[in-house]
Amino acid sequence: MAFSKKYVSKHFYQTDGFIVAIIALLTSILSEVKVVPFDGEVFRFGLGSITFFLLILIWPPVSLIRTGIVTGITVVGFRLIEDYFLSDISFSVSFLSHLPALLFYFVFALGLHTIKIERYKTFPLILGAWASLFELIGNVLEYIMRHGLLHQTNDFRDWILLFGVALFRSYFAVGLYSSITVSEQKKRMQEMLEVGSELYGEVLYLQKSMNHIEQITAESFDLYRKLKKLEQHPLSVQALRIAQEIHEVKKDSQRILAGLTKVTGRKNSDTLFLADVLNLVVMANEKYSEMLKKKITFYVNLSADFETSQLIPLLALLNNLTANAVESITETGEIHFDIKDESTHICFVIKDTGKGIAEEDVSIIFEPGYTTKFDDDGVAATGIGLSHVSEIVQKLEGQIQVETSTKGTVFQIRIPIKNVRK
Repeated sequence: MAFSKKYVSKHFYQTDGFIVAIIALLTSILSEVKVVPFDGEVFRFGLGSITFFLLILIWPPVSLIRTGIVTGITVVGFRLIEDYFLSDISFSVSFLSHLPALLFYFVFALGLHTIKIERYKTFPLILGAWASLFELIGNVLEYIMRHGLLHQTNDFRDWILLFGVALFRSYFAVGLYSSITVSEQKKRMQEMLEVGSELYGEVLYLQKSMNHIEQITAESFDLYRKLKKLEQHPLSVQALRIAQEIHEVKKDSQRILAGLTKVTGRKNSDTLFLADVLNLVVMANEKYSEMLKKKITFYVNLSADFETSQLIPLLALLNNLTANAVESITETGEIHFDIKDESTHICFVIKDTGKGIAEEDVSIIFEPGYTTKFDDDGVAATGIGLSHVSEIVQKLEGQIQVETSTKGTVFQIRIPIKNVRK
């Protein structure tokens, strides 16, 4: 355990040292991108302080004071090297001219350390005011020190300019930082909304499953009572055990639903717009196609949209047909949705580019038990998906038609609008 703490601590300070080095280096380089408001390059209005302040906001170092000292020394050293190679200024004059920069970065960092800068990151106006004050103090001290060392006179205009420069540079840095953080917050918010939307879709599908579980539980228990009356004891016990197991599944599903509902922050709803229902179906089957390692493109043409009270039946209906379409496509393909308002009816058209249905099977595809799907062991699927679709369409007083070929299958469903509109 001691070795682990030592390693973590060493790694932590190595990381902080890297941050301090980057801040010092970038500040030194960008401080040379400057405007010179005074004659003779006595005072440099550069990007150094903006860079220093902005990097501290983005990558907060452990010690601001140490960062200020290291940055100041690096800036002075960088400028001394620059003067040595690019000018004829003596080392003593160059040193006296640039040494005050160390005082500026030390004072600026000390001020930010004193107010505990992290507390003001969400208050840009206050943060800008504090930064302006500390930069002004640092600039004034740097200016006085430089003029004292070089025996130069002060000008009142210089003091006014110092104040303006401090105000501009501080709020400019705060503005840049706010723009970066707002952009990141928007990105995180978008990700959260996408996750929330996906969870909401899962909630609706779970809600649909629970409705089915409730129905199966009731039918299983009804079967138990009928078998008991017929004195079919072994079968009645088996039916009761099935009803009990399904009831346990229901209770577990209720707990999961409660947790997901709390996460999404949305109450269970019995209504949704058609566009939202279709979006949930597409999202679910995009995931399904990815799981099957298929590249399927979904196209949606929605010329009618309204709030529907038949949320669960429509989800079951569209999801079953879309999942079958996904399974019918070999590797790559397309699935097209076309929803049209035909005055008294709403028409759902689902077209895929799969392998199609055998012509001799078209008349029996809605029969319970019909299936063309087998698992790896050769065991057939239950074959109740399309029969369930047919049952839903009948309950909604609609009609379903199928057209198929080797180029794909088209399901067309027409349902009276009054039976699905809220």
